Amino acid sequence: MAERWRPETHTFHLPEGEMTITLKDVAILTGMPISGDAVIGPQTKPEVSWRPLIRDRLGFDMPTTTPIQGRGHPPLNAGQVSVPWLVSHIQQEVVINDETPEEQVERYARIYLIGLVGGFLFPDKSNRWIQGIWLELLTGDWDAIGQKSWGSAVLAGVYRELCTCSKVGAKQAGAAMFILQLWVWEHLPMFAPLDPRPYRRNDDELNFLQNLPYGVK
Repeated sequence: MAERWRPETHTFHLPEGEMTITLKDVAILTGMPISGDAVIGPQTKPEVSWRPLIRDRLGFDMPTTTPIQGRGHPPLNAGQVSVPWLVSHIQQEVVINDETPEEQVERYARIYLIGLVGGFLFPDKSNRWIQGIWLELLTGDWDAIGQKSWGSAVLAGVYRELCTCSKVGAKQAGAAMFILQLWVWEHLPMFAPLDPRPYRRNDDELNFLQNLPYGVK
């Protein structure tokens, strides 16, 4: 699909004509909002500015270096947070039960959101760094987070990455390429996998699927 993408028109050139991923596709497949405030923020920021924000909103200090597999590895580098460090921190220190204070649960929820948005919806090619922009956007007011147009931002990232990886010599692709995968399965069914258990879904599972985005189904 990347080889059929044309950056001039932001469409796939196919034998039958041109097609492209639309905002409606993103909304139906993922359930993400496509209207609301724009997802914008500082791309880079001095580390000294990120550390107080992390300490106040997430409840922990970022060390200057952390040994990972015997090597010194900076968890915070040029406004980027290390994905391996964040995952290891959550696995080692996050424990939630009925007695966990609400403030601590909220901090853990923000850490999860930062990992989800920065590592899954807007990943880099190395899958090792989360851009610092998400620290500021996802540590603010909860209502403001939910009112942003996340679907349009993710689609813009997919468009930009397709324009990059369609060039001669490109070997990798970042962005939320799972959206492209789901879109191809839906609109070009000859590439879609067969459902391995088409007749085994019980009523409870079908009722559960009804409340989830189409892409999950």
